[in-house]
Amino acid sequence: MLLSIPSTRSMRAISLLYLTSFLVPVLAEPKTCPVNSPLSCSGASGADTCCYNDPGGLILLTQFWDSEPATGPNDSWTIHGLWPDNCDGSWEQYCDKSREYSNMIDIIRTHGQTNLLDYMSTYWKDYQGDDESFWAHEWNKHGTCMSTFETGCYTAYEAQEEVVDYFKKTVELFQGLDTYQILADAGIRPDSSKTYALSELQNAISTTFGRPVTLNCKNSVLNEVWYFYNVRGSALLGEYIPTNPAGSTSTCPSTGIKYLPKGNSPSPPTTTSTSTTPEPTSPGDGDSFSGKGYLQVTTSGSQRGCLISNGKWYTTGTCATYTANKPASGEGFTLTSSKGSCGIVNDAFECGSGVPSGTFTANNGRLSVSSSYEFYADNVPSGTAQLPIYTSRKPTEVTVTWEAL
Repeated sequence: MLLSIPSTRSMRAISLLYLTSFLVPVLAEPKTCPVNSPLSCSGASGADTCCYNDPGGLILLTQFWDSEPATGPNDSWTIHGLWPDNCDGSWEQYCDKSREYSNMIDIIRTHGQTNLLDYMSTYWKDYQGDDESFWAHEWNKHGTCMSTFETGCYTAYEAQEEVVDYFKKTVELFQGLDTYQILADAGIRPDSSKTYALSELQNAISTTFGRPVTLNCKNSVLNEVWYFYNVRGSALLGEYIPTNPAGSTSTCPSTGIKYLPKGNSPSPPTTTSTSTTPEPTSPGDGDSFSGKGYLQVTTSGSQRGCLISNGKWYTTGTCATYTANKPASGEGFTLTSSKGSCGIVNDAFECGSGVPSGTFTANNGRLSVSSSYEFYADNVPSGTAQLPIYTSRKPTEVTVTWEAL
């Protein structure tokens, strides 16, 4: 029998009971690691990577605060993911194509974790309402790069149990870090009439967490927090020890930060249907990247300009016309503009006469490269500025969609 989901505050109060009852692994146990296993990022040469997260030894729990569109409960942040960064702040991604999946609901239900699925459907939300694709993206991009979740680290391994364990651990960490309540305890609550200094927000969270965190903003609006850990032992059963950030710094200004309320806007529909159909990956299967059209750029649910003919992001000018063509053989499609063919050069999207033609795919209406629909920029361009968009992580995350002509 499925249990109903309590209110946010009562859910927090029973989180330990919930974890004990439902999130303890019920399948074959992962490898037991010695209590004196080396701490990740300690430079332990030759350590057992089932008990030593390597190379992704800097593990981030990332959370969202989406106020527009409002996503998740009004009094809770939501889960973004659990990321294994390298110790210097760089990272790997999509590390095992053989373990990339799209049917996350099926996988979770097959392993009897219906309560976990209910929780994720409330607190692990996609701002466009496609939770299952979001969960698949997080596992495929980040989970497959966690060495202690490799299948060889399990005894009597059962198919996809490491996927469920990744979700369970992410939820467990999230339940232990109620960012909304941490800020509220410091007198910081969502309010459209107030602004905060970065130091106020940082101090409130680091006092509880024990280390500084990375806070991210879009247009001076607080929308993300990254908590950093080193881990002693496996990512599932090991000891998580807070540590200092590395890599990208905060994208928030030093002052004038807004922490906007979610209001009473309804949350996107929770995921309840079972799907075994892979995500669409090419024109003609529901994403319509074909013929002529514009490449629109979206940040956190809001359209902000488009790509011009050289492939750069522009927010005030006229959109360039692109042509999407499906090749004679193979999957995906190519893109061209008046400047020439388009491709990825040094992690940046470019179009020009000397640019090698790249193969792109579509992911639920979003332009995708190597299974990822995330692109990044250093910031949001304004005025006449034109900025490249990248496949490697930068402070501003964007998606690119097709507007057919």
